[in-house]
Amino acid sequence: MLTIVYQADGGKVKTSASDDCIHIEEQVSGNRTTVTVRAEKRLVLGNAKRQLAETFSGKDLVMANGYQSWTETREFADGEYLNDLARRPRPIVSRFHFKQYGSQAFMPMPSGIHQGWEFSYVKGDKPLFIGSLNYKNAYLIILFDRRTGKITLESDAEGRVLKAGETFTLFDYVTAEDGTAYFERFKPVSDKKLFGYTSWYNHYQNINEELINTALDEADERFDLFQIDDGFETFVGDWLDVDPAKFPNGLTPVIERIHAKNMLAGIWLAPLVAEDSSRLMKEHPDWIAKTAAGHKIYAGSNWSGDCALDLNNQEAVAYIRRVLKHYVDLGIDFFKLDFLYACNLKPLQGKTRAETSEFACGLIREELKGKIILGCGVPLFNAAERFDFCRIGPDVSLKFDDAAYMRVFHPERVSTKVTLLNTMFRYPMDGHLFMNDPDVFLLRDDNMNMEKEQRRSLAVINGLFGSLLMTSDNIARYDREKKKILEEMLALFKRGKVLSTRRTGDEIVVVYEMDGRIRDFIYSIEDGRMR
Repeated sequence: MLTIVYQADGGKVKTSASDDCIHIEEQVSGNRTTVTVRAEKRLVLGNAKRQLAETFSGKDLVMANGYQSWTETREFADGEYLNDLARRPRPIVSRFHFKQYGSQAFMPMPSGIHQGWEFSYVKGDKPLFIGSLNYKNAYLIILFDRRTGKITLESDAEGRVLKAGETFTLFDYVTAEDGTAYFERFKPVSDKKLFGYTSWYNHYQNINEELINTALDEADERFDLFQIDDGFETFVGDWLDVDPAKFPNGLTPVIERIHAKNMLAGIWLAPLVAEDSSRLMKEHPDWIAKTAAGHKIYAGSNWSGDCALDLNNQEAVAYIRRVLKHYVDLGIDFFKLDFLYACNLKPLQGKTRAETSEFACGLIREELKGKIILGCGVPLFNAAERFDFCRIGPDVSLKFDDAAYMRVFHPERVSTKVTLLNTMFRYPMDGHLFMNDPDVFLLRDDNMNMEKEQRRSLAVINGLFGSLLMTSDNIARYDREKKKILEEMLALFKRGKVLSTRRTGDEIVVVYEMDGRIRDFIYSIEDGRMR
């Protein structure tokens, strides 16, 4: 059953068949289904839905891929769901802009339903994989209703304007028993793995030229990359203003020293947002995305409160281009670009969110020709075959599952526990859409609240499943035990190959190949230990 919603001549229409305003065409070729519409007159699309003939049972596991990089993604059993912010205290949700981090900013989370984006699968007696090929036009949301066993597909076409005679693809997806052939359709920009240092997970924003130079001096020859993270700029959004108190000589001397050590020079930027305290906010308020009522659209509660830039504003777009070019001219090789989901908080006029994210990611790739891009906080499929690397989980926390009060809030929250699950269940993307970034490993004892065994799990799983291996540790200060774990992790990173993962209750069995031998380990979801 197919249902399409549209507006024409001032009225809202729900239809399942062609009419005077819209022509619907469906094509099935093997396991691929495509649904296109042609406007007979100007109209505005709403979301479209179709129910699949296939069903699932309550005992089945459902892998629901999250909306963006940080969104919790794993195999869900009956009774396990993402945090629904509609059930949380409204004043707190509003004050901290929790909905803005994910799809709940524009789409409700129905009770009892798993919500997968772009691809998902059912693991049980009747395995079923569903994968979208329409991510450049409209996101595919795959809804699994635990109460009925029904599977419904939704096309996020809300607000798409069609001119008379214009054709638009609402659905284009494949179904299969597994996703092997689906992921093999994609070819990554690069297949080169990198091992690097980032300043964030030890010093956070508290960096300066002396601290960065000390970390650089202690970085050994095994590092391919040295990345300066947040804290060098005066305010988020003012990317052309390096903090003179922290970096009195600017960034050029540091970049030159990184290159002198034969490492790639990396920088962190969030080019699509600006914080309330920034000069950009004061001098160019028209560059900030706003609601129809004129209120600023926040992307979250980070820093002094961060707002999305309006990609409908050509001056704002020109500024984004100027910022990226500035860092290319400085000699930066590696760009970690964060909070990219902000582009979809106010889509391009008459376009879908998918088309808006395509524009933003395309703009980035265009300006960073030949440079290495790590996308972070981004709708993943818009980064496919475009960015070299992509974060596939939330930020690692210094405590295994972060603070207790944060565990009930948004599905994009900081958590080592969550990011390890994302790393294992989003592994099929690696080497296809892009190279996976599982975030950092941390083995150090200081400035750390994770247990030793949890830190070892983080290192081993990142080494085995990741293609970008990063740390904020000073590995030169490791003791004998930590050096041994580091060597084990680097061996897995270079020569290990995942063969399968299997969830059984609260444990995940990982089978992998290493130097011609088949090996395995069992990971505990709840306590983060391996055996």
